[in-house]
Amino acid sequence: TESVRKVALELLRLYATRTLTKVDPVKQTNGETDKFEGDFEFAETDDQIQTIQEVYSDLAKDLPMDRLLVGDVGFGKTEVAMRATFVTVKNGKQVAVLAPTTVLVEQHLQVFKQRMEKYDVKVEALSRFLSKDESNKVVDSVKRGETDIVIGTHRLLSEDVSFHNLGLLVVDEEQKFGVSQKEKIKNKKIDVHVLSMSATPIPRTLNMALSGVRDISTIATPPAGRIPILNYVKKFDWGDVASAIKKEVERGGQVYFVHNRVNTIGFVFEKLKKILPNVRFTVGHGQMSGDRLSRVMREFNEKKYDVLICS
Repeated sequence: TESVRKVALELLRLYATRTLTKVDPVKQTNGETDKFEGDFEFAETDDQIQTIQEVYSDLAKDLPMDRLLVGDVGFGKTEVAMRATFVTVKNGKQVAVLAPTTVLVEQHLQVFKQRMEKYDVKVEALSRFLSKDESNKVVDSVKRGETDIVIGTHRLLSEDVSFHNLGLLVVDEEQKFGVSQKEKIKNKKIDVHVLSMSATPIPRTLNMALSGVRDISTIATPPAGRIPILNYVKKFDWGDVASAIKKEVERGGQVYFVHNRVNTIGFVFEKLKKILPNVRFTVGHGQMSGDRLSRVMREFNEKKYDVLICS
């Protein structure tokens, strides 16, 4: 169709232009970089170390990076992004982190703030959890260059968001974004490094990587001590559900219970509370106000609840 042809032509133009564009190389600030890397509380896998070196090498060139990082959930993609972010900020540039959901933005905000707090790096978020006034303050701070790292949902793509000196764009779960959305932010500033992360890259993304339009890194090695994910497909049974939840809570873990209807989620909450009276349940869904959902997610992250029943 005509719209597909237009997107294809725009993509070709964008990638051709980026190939010819020069950027300021981002160099490691050795003392601080070493200290920041030393803060990582886990042992890096060989795949992680190789990927980090590939990203550092890309950033040090005068061509814009466009690297796709593929790895399963929990294999350490975020730490790679964190290190790329740190060296970019320490080179005087801003970083934008684009995530598909408000909940993921909130999680990234906590992790990034925790890792960056001792290095005089200002991290802010843009999502529907903010009021209009709070959102406007963040937008102004990003525009003036007072915010080093901004983490946001599609809100980052809004016309009113502009950067003082953007150096790196990190796209998390990039398969969740459409072509036009991802390229929109690159179009805002053509000379920006881009690191895209995905556990399940879509065929178009993989094709672009394998055909050389983008570079690709893979983290295939699980961290030490990681337990393999077990999947069971069974006919729904409240007894099986209760047994699984009880087992997870008794070992000190937490549970997501995903339900497909907001209008019946209250019934599930009451039913599970009745079956498992000693387990702490809470509910979260997209029709809640931003403040309420933010509170639910924060309290679940703080382990005030054992099970989050969510849409």
